[in-house]
Amino acid sequence: MSKEETPQLVAGVNDKIPVGRSIILGLQHVLSMDLYIMPLILGSAIGLQGGELSFFLQMSFFACGIATLLQSGLFMKYPIVQGPSYVPLGALCTIGATMGIPTMIGSLIPGALLIILLGATKAFSKFIRKAIPPFIGGIIILIVGLTLVPTAVQGVFSTTGNLTVNSVSGCVTFGMLLLCMILQYKLPNNRLLHMFSVIIALVVGTLTACVLGGADFSSVSSAAWLSLPQPLHFGVPQFNLEACLLMAVVYLFVLLDTTGTWFTVQAITGEPMEDERVDHGTIGEGLGCLAGAFFGGTPMTGYSSNAGLLAITKVASRRVVIAGGVILVALGFCPKLMAVITSLPTPVINGVFAMVCMTLISNGVKMIKNTVMDDRATMILGVSVMCGVSTMILPDEVVQAAPQFVQYFLSSGIAVGGTVAILMQLLLPKLRKSSYKAKENAVVS
Repeated sequence: MSKEETPQLVAGVNDKIPVGRSIILGLQHVLSMDLYIMPLILGSAIGLQGGELSFFLQMSFFACGIATLLQSGLFMKYPIVQGPSYVPLGALCTIGATMGIPTMIGSLIPGALLIILLGATKAFSKFIRKAIPPFIGGIIILIVGLTLVPTAVQGVFSTTGNLTVNSVSGCVTFGMLLLCMILQYKLPNNRLLHMFSVIIALVVGTLTACVLGGADFSSVSSAAWLSLPQPLHFGVPQFNLEACLLMAVVYLFVLLDTTGTWFTVQAITGEPMEDERVDHGTIGEGLGCLAGAFFGGTPMTGYSSNAGLLAITKVASRRVVIAGGVILVALGFCPKLMAVITSLPTPVINGVFAMVCMTLISNGVKMIKNTVMDDRATMILGVSVMCGVSTMILPDEVVQAAPQFVQYFLSSGIAVGGTVAILMQLLLPKLRKSSYKAKENAVVS
């Protein structure tokens, strides 16, 4: 990325921000995440109820904090928040429900070690350099944004509760954040507006939901103040060969998913992504997934929604994300604080999420536009985006008719579209410059 294309940021990746402000901005990242949704679905599917389900959520938050601190503070050193990946949700539900939680946790460990090995041997960085140039990275970011739109919209309008209340609170949140972003253009030197626009939108949206009766914070009073994390709380891991092999393959899709987040952060911050950084990031990803297995039972991935927040707030300092990681670890010790986060109305969170999707789409297009759109590039763009987006509208009966492994693959539009883009990049021959000029001259004449 050339210097003139580097975005104007309030704070860069390695800029130092005061501790107090870092904590507030880190809290903004935590508040805008839907961290509890994936473990809540998984925990319910594998038979956890009541206190055990609450503890499962608590451990997931704690593991997210550990993974975030590892990735942002020690390994990749990008402002990346790690959270539970949705990619392996179907596989984990099946393994946990049919073989038990210890086998589900055991299936996560070999795959995490495989990711660490890919980083340690520098295999993944070599693959990225060959298969994922900036053009393909832009396509992956575009697909990430497009495929997340239905999740955001459904989170506003299809959430349990009163449709009118959900719609109004979600749209008010989205509208307030949009207003803040418009004011950012009008007042480019107002640093506070850039930094706290998401918190402003969340507060306004939550107050709207409260007034309309769409917010319930009753669980906060009954939650305990302190509860110590416990590794392997649900039993000693058990290893089933079939389950381990399945999850090892699924982990590769998780890694592809998080690679899209890495490209998003690179595009937003202008911070170079050298091979060494990719290798360290891959190791950090594997260690985060290992922490997820031992504490929360959920694999970790870089959250593209939080990467999108960087573009909204213009604050890309790692200190902010590290502060967010510390907050997530603290939530793992304090169920009462976690109850506050999980009580935020889902439509309000998804109102912010919808704006994040828009930002991701915009950044993907920004990266793609720098490529000469010849026939080859146009074909890669069109086919990969179509394949990624088509997973959102495939009928359930078509997906269920496919083999189990294919069903897991089709559950992630990012994995499908990204895989297609990479394969076409590797397999399609590049047009020679002479051939391209000949076509151009033929059109002119």
